[in-house]
Amino acid sequence: MRLVLEFSGGMELLFGNQKTVEADIPVSKGQQLTLAAAMAWARDNLLTERPELFMKGSSVRPGVLVLLNDTDWELCGELEAEVAEGDRVTFISTLHGG
Repeated sequence: MRLVLEFSGGMELLFGNQKTVEADIPVSKGQQLTLAAAMAWARDNLLTERPELFMKGSSVRPGVLVLLNDTDWELCGELEAEVAEGDRVTFISTLHGG
């Protein structure tokens, strides 16, 4: 399934300075892709450094905003939200040093 993954607010630094990736995520026939599976795929296939800054356990770490087609994932079902072909998933770090 082809998704657009976007990284900003510093998240792009963890993904090889890529701000946007068109990802082909494999899905078993008859199965629906969830945000949890898409995040795990991004961690395993795109993340280049410091995985602890992206995920904590099976979810994103606190301070990472996740949007599904510009809608906060909390309104979509969080980890269980189903994604469809062509959807855009955005990860934004809200934590900054100072």
